[in-house]
Amino acid sequence: MYDYLVVGAGLFGAVFAREAARVGKKCLVIDKRAHAGGNLYCESAEGINIHKYGAHIFHTSDSEVWDYINQFAEFNRYTNAPVANFKGEIYNLPFNMNTFYKLWGTASPDEAKRMIDSQRGSISEPKNLEEQAISLVGADIYEKLIKGYTEKQWGRRCEELPAFIIKRLPVRFTYDNNYFNDRYQGVPIGGYNQIFDRLLGDCDVALETDYFTHRGMKAKKTVYTGMIDEFFGCEFGPLEYRSLSFETETLDTQNFQGNAVVNYTSGDVPFTRIIEHKHFEFGDQPKTVITREYPKAWQKGDEPYYPVNDKANTERYLKYQALAKNERNVIFGGRLGSYRYYDMWRVIREALDMARREL
Repeated sequence: MYDYLVVGAGLFGAVFAREAARVGKKCLVIDKRAHAGGNLYCESAEGINIHKYGAHIFHTSDSEVWDYINQFAEFNRYTNAPVANFKGEIYNLPFNMNTFYKLWGTASPDEAKRMIDSQRGSISEPKNLEEQAISLVGADIYEKLIKGYTEKQWGRRCEELPAFIIKRLPVRFTYDNNYFNDRYQGVPIGGYNQIFDRLLGDCDVALETDYFTHRGMKAKKTVYTGMIDEFFGCEFGPLEYRSLSFETETLDTQNFQGNAVVNYTSGDVPFTRIIEHKHFEFGDQPKTVITREYPKAWQKGDEPYYPVNDKANTERYLKYQALAKNERNVIFGGRLGSYRYYDMWRVIREALDMARREL
């Protein structure tokens, strides 16, 4: 009998399984996909590592997590500096002095601050996302760089979205295009798959294996990283997610857009961004591969990418969380098991902390 049945070969499950195996526990890791690695899985085309499920740039200020992940791959110096395309106009992200200069011709921080302040209005208690965004960054930035992108991402008008979705927006009064403020940042040289090969090296792994058709598998404990509502048969109704679809294309050109990530922020463009994968690893291959990313409503059978943490879904999740606390031999983890969006470093931190408590 296995000590642990780990459901899901993504980052949480793989890190927990590795830590358990390291102290002599016998683990079986299963995943319904044909590969390990969850949404970090990479495919190869034209000598380029393709981020199959969207762009993933590792970043953290947690030195323990950084040291941990560097055991399994060497990371390059890639710095996330996306740009936004609004009807052919190019703006730097996050919002910084380069953005403000392009918008208004403001060359000093004081000029930029005055411009933003003049557009904020007098909204003291924002009632929706639109009011929240304008109160933070003003009307121009909202109209060009937030409104269309956000409405595509969530499938709703900004006036219909709750204000808390945008609690804050990164605004920098420096000429700094680095999206993340974290101390450590990069992409693994050679892609993410090698990390999972090493994390799971001492575990038994069964792919294309659905937990719900193999629920009788014998193990002392289960680590479950799938959708928590599905685990309980959607007893209180299904939790809501947003999903994505991807359109990947190989182009007979060396450099299509000059950047790994370009966001398309106008509402009349159906996709939210184009990823040019070679730039994550500074590739110089003769061809390039791009992926257009389309948000969509989640339906059963789709991949659940983003939990919709509004009031109704949060209340429903809390009911499932209460049931989960009564499952003595099941550990729930990861973004689907916790119904939260996690950065990669946070998933590793949660898995390591869980392993320490458990093992």
